[in-house]
Amino acid sequence: MGIVIWITLILVIAGAFTLAVIGYRYTRTHQEESDPLLIRLAEATQRGEVTSLEEIELAQPFTQRVIIPFIKRVGEISARFTPQKVLEDTTRKLELAGHPGGIDAATFLASRFVGAAIFGGLFLLIGILAPNWPFTRILLVVIIFAVIGFFFPQLWLQSRINARQRDVRKAMPDALDLLTICVEAGLGFDAAMSKVAEKWINELSLAFGRCIREVQLGKTQREALRDMSDRLGLAEMTSFVAAVIQSQILGVSLAKVLRIQSDQMRIRRRQRAEEEAHKAPVKMILPMAFLIFPSILIILLTPAGIQIAQTLGAAFGI
Repeated sequence: MGIVIWITLILVIAGAFTLAVIGYRYTRTHQEESDPLLIRLAEATQRGEVTSLEEIELAQPFTQRVIIPFIKRVGEISARFTPQKVLEDTTRKLELAGHPGGIDAATFLASRFVGAAIFGGLFLLIGILAPNWPFTRILLVVIIFAVIGFFFPQLWLQSRINARQRDVRKAMPDALDLLTICVEAGLGFDAAMSKVAEKWINELSLAFGRCIREVQLGKTQREALRDMSDRLGLAEMTSFVAAVIQSQILGVSLAKVLRIQSDQMRIRRRQRAEEEAHKAPVKMILPMAFLIFPSILIILLTPAGIQIAQTLGAAFGI
């Protein structure tokens, strides 16, 4: 059983490392360009090298040549049998997460099945190699880890959504202060948003930059602001957009509205920090009960237990 446990740990660590490397390379590739083959072909052309498209494709990493196209193909097949409502909900969640890796809804849904197959197949192999494991135990372990592998991408996506929204909430008060200063200095609202987008590199600045680009491409400012609010999915951003649009309709001073919004954002951020501080004692119960207290009891009671055992052994002649 000890060998099986060590093999399991090694395989799990290797699988997690492989998935992390694949995700990192996939994300980096899609952040730079959409087609890595065209990038390599352009680089070879600039160097004056005579090469074929087949050689360039074979020079790519294994993940780009095999794994990612396989997941995309599975996604295309699964999209034919997936309800439109599920695709729309997944697209909405990917949008809230900022489209990590540039994946679409079909590819993400396919990754859930691929994850279930990897986790289930891995522990099926371990169960087959394990000595004296009954079939029911192997089946139970495979089912449990297949379910974990199926829901793992969903949990990862939700964590990305929460992290992105947390980053936007944290940056909003400072960004609104800078917007207020720029507007009071005489800049228009679009120019002030451009200054914020240039000042920082975070999720909020990226959202402002995309909103400005949409306005430059012909979308009205109100539509671009509402779309930005929908992409972030935050009540604070919805309130901010509604206040800006309302001030433009009624002719109210935009700088005053932005200052009020900034003060409200700071109050909300302080209230959230106080709320998290109040939750800390409750969250500490489990680690204290299962990690800290048992260790303290072992340290304190072990000497007494040894002395009691020695006394009882001497009394009964053991």
